[in-house]
Amino acid sequence: MIHKIKALHNEGAGLSIRAIARELGISRNTVRKYLRMDEVAISEQQAHRSRHKRLDDYRDYIVTLLGQFPNLSAVKVLRKLKERHPELGVSNRSARRYIKALKETVTLRQRRYYEPVESLPGVQCQVDGGELRGLSVGGEATTVHFVVFVLSYSRLMYVGLSPRPIDTDTFIRLHDAAFHYFGGRPEECVYDQTKLVVLHEQYRELALNPAFAAYATAAGFRIHACEGYDPESKGKVEAGVKYVKGNALAGEVFENGGHLEAHVRQWLDEVANLRQHGTTGEAPRARFERDEQAQLGPYLTPASLASQVPTETRKVDKTGLLSWRANKYSAPMVYQGSRVGVRAEAGELLLSDLESGEVIARHAISQEKGVVIRNNDHYRDKAVRIADLEAAIGGQIGQATGARLCRLLKTTNPRIYKDQLVALRKLLRQYPGLPQALLERLIARPMLTVTQCRDYFEAHAADPGRFVDPPAPSTPSPMPPTGGSDRLRRYASVLPPAQEVSHDLH
Repeated sequence: MIHKIKALHNEGAGLSIRAIARELGISRNTVRKYLRMDEVAISEQQAHRSRHKRLDDYRDYIVTLLGQFPNLSAVKVLRKLKERHPELGVSNRSARRYIKALKETVTLRQRRYYEPVESLPGVQCQVDGGELRGLSVGGEATTVHFVVFVLSYSRLMYVGLSPRPIDTDTFIRLHDAAFHYFGGRPEECVYDQTKLVVLHEQYRELALNPAFAAYATAAGFRIHACEGYDPESKGKVEAGVKYVKGNALAGEVFENGGHLEAHVRQWLDEVANLRQHGTTGEAPRARFERDEQAQLGPYLTPASLASQVPTETRKVDKTGLLSWRANKYSAPMVYQGSRVGVRAEAGELLLSDLESGEVIARHAISQEKGVVIRNNDHYRDKAVRIADLEAAIGGQIGQATGARLCRLLKTTNPRIYKDQLVALRKLLRQYPGLPQALLERLIARPMLTVTQCRDYFEAHAADPGRFVDPPAPSTPSPMPPTGGSDRLRRYASVLPPAQEVSHDLH
């Protein structure tokens, strides 16, 4: 420290006292003190520092105590020492300084880690996750999440990918894929204390993630969680994560997610599992097939996992389409604006309801880009909508009359028939209680639009007596005059009933 201070100061030509104190994390008074010291004083200081300390006589006991209880505080260690040696005169401050230095120099080096089983094939698999940011996928900088599985004996590796942060369901499904890749499952899997496996630990008593624990029980393997902050306990997979980042992914450009998955699978089969391993001196694949493959336990996907709703989801837009790997696929219209589960299986894209897990649609996966794949059955049948509108109109003016009126609208405008029905239903709500005579007059027309219906309805509203049902005639209606010109007879043939005739003529 003294030499660092003098080198940084450089007899006033280097850093200031304030800058040196900030750089070394010490006080300015300490910097000034050492800058004033000459070489003789420095030598005396070094000799003084090597003097015997009171706690050196109890060093072995302290090391043993900290080896059994690494988190024991210095005050508690001193209290135990004074229980054995009441005459010990050491302050709490001195004990803290001594034990802090002792932990840094001795205790950590004597820490005992979990020794993974290597000599027995088929016993252990080490598992750890990682992520690589800024990877180019589809022309965009993407964060890729992955989980690495390494068999401890053969070093055979599998890498599972996820486009989003890995949750428990995805973690379970990646295990399922890894065990299928290996052709079996080991007796034990080793993890760090990720929340995907261990919710919390106290006194080395683990509260396991219940969903993952249930899967492990069904699959038939044990869970071993390392102590906190103990990466050496699963060093094989720690090295594997770095290997995946630096060798498989870094420096690569991928067209889409499918290209990324295909690249990683090819890398596993042609590079990672065929290289000569630095520790075993053999190719992991050869060592696995010779010694380990037959020792793995049988594995079948648990029924509970097969029925689980996939956690990879997509949102269905207002047109009933969702995006998946640079293409769009249709979903039933009832799911507009909602999220559905998606998964690829045997060349098909399966869409499922997130609550029930029921498969709601299947599409053949397209290998092209920018394609829209639709299933016309997903879009609501217009006939159902039209039938509902026709029934609603019949309920307003009578089914028989409504059917005749709708038939005329359809004949007039078949291409916009549904829109005409929507408008007519709205008008009938606006003008309730229309007389049958008015409706019959509309139905008697050769062609009809809703605009014409509106004009008649407005005329009736302005003069309700204009369109009324005529009373039943007690005597025959007078015949039109027989005399006169042919023009008059033709006019009489189209006149309204007698009372309207006299009114109009008047």
